[in-house]
Amino acid sequence: MNGNGYNIRRWPIEALRIYTGVFFLYHGFNKLTGENPFNVTGFLGMVKENSFGFYQPLIDSVFVPNAGLFSGLVAWGELLVGIALVLGLATRYAAFAGAFMLANFWFAKGQSIFNGQNHDAIWVAIFLVLALVPAGKTLGLDKTLAERFSFLR
Repeated sequence: MNGNGYNIRRWPIEALRIYTGVFFLYHGFNKLTGENPFNVTGFLGMVKENSFGFYQPLIDSVFVPNAGLFSGLVAWGELLVGIALVLGLATRYAAFAGAFMLANFWFAKGQSIFNGQNHDAIWVAIFLVLALVPAGKTLGLDKTLAERFSFLR
């Protein structure tokens, strides 16, 4: 720890947290405000034939009939997860939410989209790392909240 009480050895995980947060903040913001707002039906139409078999019934019976709801949930989810990670606020909860969201993307895309590459599995792993280590307690608001509220330690 340095004189400010920060654990400097955690800088790589803090950099990963902030980078991931900025990435998802940017993409969530673009899904909400870009020229072509995110539409889950278009996304699923593009990837459906490649999705994992166990996931097909969920796409057909839940996501497509409720496309408006899920389009908003994806965009707002990315934006809010990004904000939380950048600020280091409720980092573990945000990281678990991000892992859940990216696992769903992974299952929907399958493995054969984009020339056989799907990077969502890597994002799931990154989010799980951020959820399992104290990623927001060095340069984030989680440290301040933990000091103020003992039940968050």
